[in-house]
Amino acid sequence: MTGQEPAGASIIITDRPIPGPDLARLVACWFSDMVKYGVDIERGIVAVGGELHADAEQLLLERGHDQHDLWGANYHPGLGAEDCIEYTSLINIRPSRGNPGMLIEDAEIRARVRDCTFELIGRGEPLP
Repeated sequence: MTGQEPAGASIIITDRPIPGPDLARLVACWFSDMVKYGVDIERGIVAVGGELHADAEQLLLERGHDQHDLWGANYHPGLGAEDCIEYTSLINIRPSRGNPGMLIEDAEIRARVRDCTFELIGRGEPLP
């Protein structure tokens, strides 16, 4: 896939670990060194890929996920567990949930995003 394809064609929605070659393909689609993703922290499901976090968010919403439970982040393979997640996204701006900016400020929500990331995307290992 290339960056020219529709966003839906470059997003995987899953509750199972993404195989390394699939993750490598998603990373290469848009940014070459990272991939954007959305997490449903209640259902433990990720939507990985797309040009914008909103692309992943929209697909999850179309499948009946509750926006209240959706958070966005960036995954950087090869940086190790401590540095592979960037908890910043426009979809995280939620003043009604006490999150006025793009960064997920609530430690519990960040931990839930991290847990889903480590389980389904990776722990910052290099791509195959």
